[in-house]
Amino acid sequence: MSLHTFVVHTEDNPGVLNRVASLFRRRAYNIDSLCVGRTHKPGVSRMTIVVEADDFKARRIEANLYKLVEVLDVEDITHRAAVTRDLALIKVRCESQELRSQILQLTEVFRARVVDLGAQSLMLEVTGTPDKIEGLLEVLEPFGIEEMVQTGRVSMIRGLAETQRHATPATNSPSNAHATRPETLHHA
Repeated sequence: MSLHTFVVHTEDNPGVLNRVASLFRRRAYNIDSLCVGRTHKPGVSRMTIVVEADDFKARRIEANLYKLVEVLDVEDITHRAAVTRDLALIKVRCESQELRSQILQLTEVFRARVVDLGAQSLMLEVTGTPDKIEGLLEVLEPFGIEEMVQTGRVSMIRGLAETQRHATPATNSPSNAHATRPETLHHA
């Protein structure tokens, strides 16, 4: 089993996230990461869902997502060229000027930035791949991480040609929600 990344476009209605999460719960699929946000199209939300699955399970997840009325489009982008990012906020203890200087040097190496400066702590913001964030956490651990929060992953396919099917509002508008669904998945 490996991690599969799904990009799911849905109607922006109350309860959609709950219905998607309930689908995963009912099927006993554990969500590794889930990030939901607006898109450039009014009335359309985008979910990036990362779940551990083999290829067969991934196809079943895709088919099950299409059964939800509000789902406009599902794409498993696991094996496609994509840009993937997480964001983390990390509060680190730094009780002396020397420690503060060392942490600031590490911040530069990882291209993180200081977003809050306290008398005995720094809060850092880092954006990047999960590996980059893990790397920063490892080097900050000896200083004393007081608190950390990390978002879910967001992913986008590289290049313009790959995203053309999402460019026409008529195919993904809520009034024509099922226009982009592959016919073979209706019977899965």
